[in-house]
Parts: sequence; structure tokens; C-alpha cells
Amino acid sequence: MTTNNPRIPLMRPLLPTADQLLPYLRQIDESRWYSNFGPMVDAFETRLAAMLGLTKDNLVCVTSGTIGLVLSLRAQEPAPDSYCLMPSWTFVASANAVRWAQMRPWFLDVEEATWMLTPERARAALDDVDGPIGAVMPVSAFGAPVDVAGWDAFRAETGIPVIIDAAAAFDGAQFGEAPLVISLHATKVLGIGEGAFIASRDLEFAARVRSLSNFGFVSRQESELEGINAKVSEYAAAVGMAALDRWSLVRAAFSRATQHYQEAFADMPRVSLAPGLSETHVRSTLSMRLADPCADRMMSDLAAAGIASRQWWGKGCHIMGAFKTMPRAPLPVTEMLARSVVGLPFSQDIRVDEICDVRDAVERALSR
Repeated sequence: MTTNNPRIPLMRPLLPTADQLLPYLRQIDESRWYSNFGPMVDAFETRLAAMLGLTKDNLVCVTSGTIGLVLSLRAQEPAPDSYCLMPSWTFVASANAVRWAQMRPWFLDVEEATWMLTPERARAALDDVDGPIGAVMPVSAFGAPVDVAGWDAFRAETGIPVIIDAAAAFDGAQFGEAPLVISLHATKVLGIGEGAFIASRDLEFAARVRSLSNFGFVSRQESELEGINAKVSEYAAAVGMAALDRWSLVRAAFSRATQHYQEAFADMPRVSLAPGLSETHVRSTLSMRLADPCADRMMSDLAAAGIASRQWWGKGCHIMGAFKTMPRAPLPVTEMLARSVVGLPFSQDIRVDEICDVRDAVERALSR
């Protein structure tokens, strides 16, 4: 829930300034190359890949995280209407991507300790699925690292493709055999406005995704695959280059904000912060879990205090109109999280006094 004009807003994205962008914009002016895998996109992909310990050929930038998931699923050539095993506890873009990839979600529950789908839960569900399984799509819980070794073992054992929705996990990304899709939306720790990239150690897979993002062109200007236009522009890449220039400062700011929240909520009974918070990676949102299933009342009380809040993943995809007829396993953990998880104000430049105000408002709400 958010207020119309909150005293403490939920999020204040901060992308590079006009002055920081200007050198890159001038390079675009000089090259007169604006799209179609231009030199700025090439430089951005190369720089991103190097940061992640990959080569440029392992990485493909696209226009959004959702389209990145669609292309990654389609690149596996799943049978039409095959199932994609996935958590219901995720942002709705994950389920939308499955449908646009001409697949059907089969919703599974997550682990209470991590808020994520595990290979063990997916393996246990295989015999219950009545139909072909085209893929499994685990989701990083708000930027927490995914068990890539476990998913690699699952893939090797079952032969089922795995696509990891790591939308918020730029800083916590770990790479195994499964491709990762990482968002570059303005609300993420590394933002360019709208955009994403797919990273894979499989060079053939990455090349196929690149072709799918460019109308299905492979070696000539003729569609050999059923592709789409998902290329990022030179201007988006310019924002990315400027964002990488200031990444160390941005990362440090998010790290400080996380530490301040951890200190403020350290001794608060009946409240815990999202699992996986760590000094080894940062994230751009912060959620708390309440011991009691009172998320709706908490958001109402915070709004009355002028503090914005939100359930970033709603009540789970399975209750939404577009997906409520999709098959699912029992979802007791998802339903518990839906009643008890609330996203709190969080940004690079959130002040300590604002965090203290949030803590005090949460305490007052719990004491009612």
C-alpha cells in the first residue's frame, strides 16, 4: 500500500545524471549509430561480462527482464503448452513470461527459510505433473543468490532445462550451467531505465538468444528462427556505461542502507528482515516478515503514518486473474508469506532518521 504523497516514499531510484551521461551521448553523436548492436552496446556488454567473470559472447542485453525470460525459455525449444515449474511466490512478470513463451506455469511452493523454490521441491513434483515439462524456472528472492550447483545437478539428473529468474540479483549473481536473466530496470541496483541481460556459459545458447532478439536473424538478414525485436538502443547502453562508472558508490550506498536497517530492527521481536541479506551482495528493495499474518493491517498503519509500503510480489501469482486456473501444488508457505511479508522504504539515499521512523511506526503498529 502506498499513500498519494508519503512522507517517506517506498523507493527513490537514482540513475546517472545528465552530466555523467554526456560523454557517452557525444560518442553516439559521433558514431551516428543508434541501435542494431552498435559500439556502445558492444562496450557495455563487454564491460558487464568482464565484471561477472564472463566473455562478451556469454552475455546478451535485451529490452526488459520479462522479454529476457521469454527469449531464454523459447531458446530451449519447449513443446507448445508444456509446463514450466516455477514458484507462485514471485513477481507476476515471471508467470507472464512463461505464457508469452507459449508454456503453462505449474506453481510450486518455496522454502520458508529462503523464500525460494529448491531443486528438491521441483524433483518431488515431477511425478505429479500431468503433461510434458519444458523447463523449470527458480526465482531469486529479492536478489538473494540462487543454489546454482543444486540446479545444475537437477538439470543433469532430469534433463529438464533450467532458467534462473535472477531479476534483482545483479550483485549476488552466481553462474553455473543454467542461464540467468538479470534486470536492469531503474528500480534495480544497476539500472538503465528499462533493460536486462541474459548470461550463460553456453555460447551456443547465448548466440541463439541473440538471434531471437534480432528477428531470428542468424547469419544473414533472413529470419531462420521465430524471433522478435528485443535489442537495446545505444542510448540505453550509454546509461549503462555511466551506471557502471558509479557502481562502487551505488553499491556502497545500498550496503550502508542495509546495515542501518539491520541495526534498527536487530532487537525487534515478531519481525525479521528478508532472508539472505549479506555483506557480499546488495539489493535494491528490503522486505520484512511479520511473525503474525497481519501484512494488510501493517501497510494500512504505515500509510496512516505517511510511510509508503508494498507487497512487491502481492499474494502470489496463483491468485491473480490471469493465472488462477493454472495448476499448482499445495502452497502453504507462499500463502503464509503473502499474509506476513511487507516491503519497506529503501533507496540509496534513505536517511538513518527515516529508517528509525519506519522502525518506530512498525513498533507502534505491532503494539496495537
